[in-house]
Amino acid sequence: MEFFFEVLIGGLLAGVMYALVAIGFVLIYKASGVFNFAQGAMLLFSALTFVSLLARGVPFWLALVICLVVMVLIAVAVERTILRPLVNRPPITLFMATLGLAYVLEGSAQALWGAQVHGLDLGISDVPLELGGMLLSQFDIFAALSAATLVLLLSLLFNKTRVGLALRAVADDPLAALAVGIRLQRVWILVWSVAGFVGLVAGLLWGARQGVQFSLSLVVLKALPVLIIGGFTSITGAIVGGLIIGASEKLAEIYLGPIIGGGIENWFPYILALLFLLVRPAGLFGERAIERV
Repeated sequence: MEFFFEVLIGGLLAGVMYALVAIGFVLIYKASGVFNFAQGAMLLFSALTFVSLLARGVPFWLALVICLVVMVLIAVAVERTILRPLVNRPPITLFMATLGLAYVLEGSAQALWGAQVHGLDLGISDVPLELGGMLLSQFDIFAALSAATLVLLLSLLFNKTRVGLALRAVADDPLAALAVGIRLQRVWILVWSVAGFVGLVAGLLWGARQGVQFSLSLVVLKALPVLIIGGFTSITGAIVGGLIIGASEKLAEIYLGPIIGGGIENWFPYILALLFLLVRPAGLFGERAIERV
């Protein structure tokens, strides 16, 4: 049982990091109805900018502030060049625009900082820590606590403040929100800025684990099963979906892997997501779309 709980808790800790990546999708989707395919590129761009600034002698906290400013500038540029001209266009048009944005960000990152792999040391040891007879990674615990803190702050921001009220109003009915004086452009800039900040934190955590390289943008593929299970419109759903994916893939690798074959951890989340699509297409916490015909 100790080994079972060790695997389970390790999976839950990884699931929190999956949830952190998924929250970036949820924020933008709730505010603008756009599935932001560029979230992975934003994660890569912010992490690569940060580690490149460190390599050039910029202090840690100053590099962090510079990266935040850069992500805000990207949010303003996206609102001016993509969202504003394409407002009220079909969702597939906006999706293709974010697909193009992903390639622009990745190309810009390569042009600015190069394509070499960077190591990132956040000062957190990855030596296993023994708790109740279980061995848990200190870095996984730190990453999970950091992600959980950020999730809590985002929940307070969007549930207990006027900004959150405006966001929910825009998500429910953009035209009605515009009619009562809410400026959609400001909401979009804010949400994309927050999504950029989330991408920065996720990029630093994943970059410290895997190295800051261009394959880092593929981390977002693990967020897709999380979104399908939790729902595309719910921060709570992203958290729960992340925990489910993290725990299930680790348990499947340990207990089903020897029977089916190795590498089950890479594709099991997508099988689980497919089953959810068949049973509950909107996810556990997603809003069911009702169309009148």
